[in-house]
Amino acid sequence: MPAPDPAQTVLDTVLDMFSLENRNDPYPFYHAARELGPLVATPFDVHLVTGHDDCMTVLSDPRWGHGYSAGISPIRPGVVAENIPGSFIRMDPPDHTRLRGLVSKAFTPRAMERLRPLVERTAERAVASALAAAEFDLVADLAATVPITVICELLGVPIEDHPRFDTWVRALARGLDPDPLLAEDELRGREIAAAAFSEYFRGLVAERRARPGPDLISQLATIDDAGDRLTETELQDICVLLLFGGYETTVHMTGNMVLALSRHPDQLNLLRERPDLIPSAVDELLRFDPPVHFTNRVALQERHLAGRDFGRGEAVVILVAGANRDPRVFPDPDRLDVTRFAGPTPAPRHLAFGLGIHFCLGAQLARLELEIVLTTLLRHAHAFAVLDPEPTYRETLTIRGLQSLRVRLEGSRAPDLPRTTQSATRTAP
Repeated sequence: MPAPDPAQTVLDTVLDMFSLENRNDPYPFYHAARELGPLVATPFDVHLVTGHDDCMTVLSDPRWGHGYSAGISPIRPGVVAENIPGSFIRMDPPDHTRLRGLVSKAFTPRAMERLRPLVERTAERAVASALAAAEFDLVADLAATVPITVICELLGVPIEDHPRFDTWVRALARGLDPDPLLAEDELRGREIAAAAFSEYFRGLVAERRARPGPDLISQLATIDDAGDRLTETELQDICVLLLFGGYETTVHMTGNMVLALSRHPDQLNLLRERPDLIPSAVDELLRFDPPVHFTNRVALQERHLAGRDFGRGEAVVILVAGANRDPRVFPDPDRLDVTRFAGPTPAPRHLAFGLGIHFCLGAQLARLELEIVLTTLLRHAHAFAVLDPEPTYRETLTIRGLQSLRVRLEGSRAPDLPRTTQSATRTAP
């Protein structure tokens, strides 16, 4: 029997990992990629970064960037920066530094904590409705309800416009995947959605500038830092990014969270007994099955990584979900352990929210929503059964999440759980 061809083994592993057919469980392919080495060459002119420490190195180094404005991104060759939706995800310093500095003034811990009552009310209504139904779709009826209500309230966007957002968000989510993997209609769909989003917010921004209110769009429109203000285009792009990021990733993380706990009843029971573990459990669930599985970076100047020299314009794909299950950093990484990030010696930080200058601006809000949703479910439901033996996932690679998930809840026999957990506005582990 002939020996396996190493080049073919690498190619098969890469193709399996990027196959939509393997979305239900991509983790064996991430492990296989890591076993091939810290860097894995691909047919797409990029290298995969497979290990936790090397992923941290790239994410924390601003000399690894996006490269769109410089026209050096092989991830989206020939695409101009203006056609990449969302300001932050297409910018490098110094533009990124300036813009994030302005926007972060509206995302203080105190500002996020003021949203707690709204999140609690929304979660209570959604869970009560679910309990009243024989079965419900976790994604549409709970996972989507909380983040879209909160982000619309935060931005000052009419909630009745949600249906059109959902269509645009799905097109942008698919458009985050590497361009060589996208069909022509998907590439076009990304452009159409980005243009539609920008046009929508153009009108809303103009309205808020004329008649400011208590919403975030009004705040962003009036932010002034020593004469530095957001331009109209910058403000529109930020609104697109905030609505997309505040909705899409939290929807999928909520679905992933409930599905994981339903498959690990021992951990679910432990949280019932010790609700003080809910904040650390959210971190473990983010590590175990995050919504964002990949991100990419381009060398803005010559860099050295894992024994290889990268020239300016060479790109890497960072396997976030794979790095979060690196056994050299997280012992027994395929086991869900809600105590992993608790106690005096928590596990090293996971990468679900990124790292460095591009660390997720909405991380505090996402934590708040996830902790409250989980607390509310545990308080009102003593059991929940997943009715889909093989859940269906969205046809996206970068962002991995459920298309739907039929669930049945049973009323609580333990009503004495505290109403909320400790504040979610802490820094990541």
